[in-house]
Amino acid sequence: MFEFSDAQIAQFVGQYFWPLTRVTAFLLAAPIFGSQVITARVRLVLGVMVTFLITPFLPAPPAFSGISLTTLLITLQQVLIGVTLAFIFQVVFQVFVLAGQYIAMKMGLGFASMNDPANGVTVTIISQFYLLTTTLLFVSVNGHLIILQILIDSFTIMPIGKKGFSGIDFYQIANLGSWMFASALTIALPVLTALLVVNISFGVMSRAAPQINIFAVGFPITLIFGLLLMWLGFGAFLPAFHEYVNQGFIFGQELLK
Repeated sequence: MFEFSDAQIAQFVGQYFWPLTRVTAFLLAAPIFGSQVITARVRLVLGVMVTFLITPFLPAPPAFSGISLTTLLITLQQVLIGVTLAFIFQVVFQVFVLAGQYIAMKMGLGFASMNDPANGVTVTIISQFYLLTTTLLFVSVNGHLIILQILIDSFTIMPIGKKGFSGIDFYQIANLGSWMFASALTIALPVLTALLVVNISFGVMSRAAPQINIFAVGFPITLIFGLLLMWLGFGAFLPAFHEYVNQGFIFGQELLK
């Protein structure tokens, strides 16, 4: 019959509990893994599997002292690290969602919204199209494995209970907001510029022939032109995807280093 002392049990709990906390917090908020399509039970099982696979290769964690203030602070630190790393890659995905919002509002499709099953919010149909395309491309280039590798590397660079993100790191993460808006505008700018020219031409037409109902004529033509411009400019979507996803990977790795 096996007998375990209190020290052995505490060591086992500390060795697996804190890595599990960081891993599950990351899977809860990370793109693809944090989708509402994936149930909480599946995420928990995946987190336990990843934790048991990587724990033998991690640095030794601090001694588990039971329910105490130190244990609580270390647990909160692991949750914060996992959520922060996941947030970085969520921002990368939201670049393409925001670009779709820009284009949809300019085309007049801002009212054509649908529920996003991944995030549980309502977005325009073009944003949903861009998000699905981005997700498929991300999985095809093994991006989900790369973000898991970055998470695993974080245990070596930021050992449990010894190091976390600094104030400068959080300032850099906050600056991702301006990067997200600028990148989304860069993706949508060709279509926005072309639609602006189309709207200017309708303005000239309305001045030349005021009897024409410009709203009845202009809306379907703007919609057709917008879809045509999206189709013509879709060839530039893949280079933009590679550029911004690589920038997200590089930012995550540099933040850890």
